[in-house]
Amino acid sequence: MALAFTHRSFAYESGAKETNERLEFLGDSVLGLVVTEELYKRFPDLDESRLSPLRSGVVNMRALADIARELNLGKYIRLGKGEEVTGGRDKNSLLADALEALIGAIYLHAGFATSAQVVRTLIDSTLTQAMARGSGLDGKTALQELTAQLGKGAPEYIVTETGPDHDKSFSADAMVAGTFISRGTGKSKREAEQVAARSAYELLKDQAKPQVVDDGK
Repeated sequence: MALAFTHRSFAYESGAKETNERLEFLGDSVLGLVVTEELYKRFPDLDESRLSPLRSGVVNMRALADIARELNLGKYIRLGKGEEVTGGRDKNSLLADALEALIGAIYLHAGFATSAQVVRTLIDSTLTQAMARGSGLDGKTALQELTAQLGKGAPEYIVTETGPDHDKSFSADAMVAGTFISRGTGKSKREAEQVAARSAYELLKDQAKPQVVDDGK
């Protein structure tokens, strides 16, 4: 199980031959399948266009990192000195990767049924929150409709990428009427934009609510 928490920075500095990246790759597939199956069964009336963004609301770097924080996984990640001093234990990317690697390790050790039950338990509250935020609405679509309602035009996204080709991370700034609103991160450009859009939507939605006027009566 220790391998699930072995970051490549630790392996490089210690001379270890293996990292958690293969387990992360496996766990990502297990996670994606279980979440997709759970959504398919739980929401029989939603079509693919609604299920897909709802899945993205659960299986994204920030959501997985938040779950990892609840489990205090950062405490167990084996890091190199460089990552340690730069706050690696609380980086979204490292936490999300560690969670996926842990799921992969559970799958190898206990099989699909057990790992699937673990995933269902872990994502339950995250899925509930995703539904409460908009029943699986696509974040970018929801934000665009909101900004149009507010008369602010279409939102724009400024995307940057970091990391090597095999392990890139993306950051997206959601801009509305030329003003920075929020930032999102993810393992793809689309995921980062969706996270940024959803955050911006949450920040701006109250502006669209009708104001109650006190007429003195």
